[in-house]
Amino acid sequence: MSDFSEFIDPSADFDELNPVRDDAVRVTGKTKRGKECVLLDNTGKQLPLEELQDILNGLIENDIFGFRSLSPAGGGTIDIDRRESTHVQIGDDIYRLIVLRYEARIENF
Repeated sequence: MSDFSEFIDPSADFDELNPVRDDAVRVTGKTKRGKECVLLDNTGKQLPLEELQDILNGLIENDIFGFRSLSPAGGGTIDIDRRESTHVQIGDDIYRLIVLRYEARIENF
């Protein structure tokens, strides 16, 4: 999960373009520092809870949640509202995985 990239346009309003669905599934946990974190399945496909829990556990284990102290792409500034993204495969399908602070979202491509 260290291959987070910049394929999300930082100037786009992510929440406006990707509203949380009414049927979104939330799986919660705690980071290594005791902060509550959440993995949100916003695909509308009711992904298997066991898979979602495994993904959340992996994010926690890799210390992905929280404020990131690195600048994007080696720049000279830090943007604490910047989302990080990668992809995740569940079954035969690939989804976007977007992380901002203490929330990770699984979205359709």
